[in-house]
Amino acid sequence: MRVDILTIFPEFFQGPFEHGIISKARQAGLVQIEIHDLRAFTHDRHRTVDDRPFGGGEGMVLKPEPIFECIESLDVAPLAGRGSAQESVVLLSAQGERFSQPVATELAKLQRMILICGRYEGVDERVGEHLADREISIGDYVLSGGELGGAIIVDAVTRLLPGAVGNENSTRQESFTSDIAAVQDGPTSTCSSRGLLDYPHYTRPADFRGMVVPEVLFSGNHEEIRRWRRRTALEKTWRNRPDLLNAAVLSDEDKKLLAQIKGKDI
Repeated sequence: MRVDILTIFPEFFQGPFEHGIISKARQAGLVQIEIHDLRAFTHDRHRTVDDRPFGGGEGMVLKPEPIFECIESLDVAPLAGRGSAQESVVLLSAQGERFSQPVATELAKLQRMILICGRYEGVDERVGEHLADREISIGDYVLSGGELGGAIIVDAVTRLLPGAVGNENSTRQESFTSDIAAVQDGPTSTCSSRGLLDYPHYTRPADFRGMVVPEVLFSGNHEEIRRWRRRTALEKTWRNRPDLLNAAVLSDEDKKLLAQIKGKDI
């Protein structure tokens, strides 16, 4: 996959992409990341990238010219043909669709992803209407710019690329993941999240300052461990993110466990 990032702060990305899975994926040739300075596509001596909004109002707005010229220089497929070209131009915006694990999975199937990092009061609307094919927000809050959001999206997408994570099944058994097609050999005590939050994890020591790991995890009974993990995932989701239950893939067993959990909390 190739990722192009348009920003007025290219130095911002020197840190986030030099560590962990992203760094390893770049070294392995799984992802190519290019940063483009929008100021390089201005034509005045002040390298102006923003201007006052028409109609008045607070703040400044990113101008369309540098963004359009930068995209045009990258030989990106036309808006109408991006689907077949497996490319997407994404405008990072507080007005966009909320970023989620399913969106990350969708983006990970692309050959190329172009991220436009907004700044100031926003981006000229013509960018969203005539250049980008989707707008994405990473959450219901406002940041100073799209750079942090861009780094988050690149991280979430990169780890889903084949070969980026040592055990690909691990990316299918995490919070929010609906894919249950993980390949398993032999008995397993691991359950896919199927849209829920992940179950609790423990490691050594078994007893830390009187805080003891649940005994079932030492039993060696894969089915009992699987059931415990599924129940605790349901409990955590019910407690912290009950909204996820509406879209989660729930088995008959899940529904019975959830009914017990709800009954206990009444």
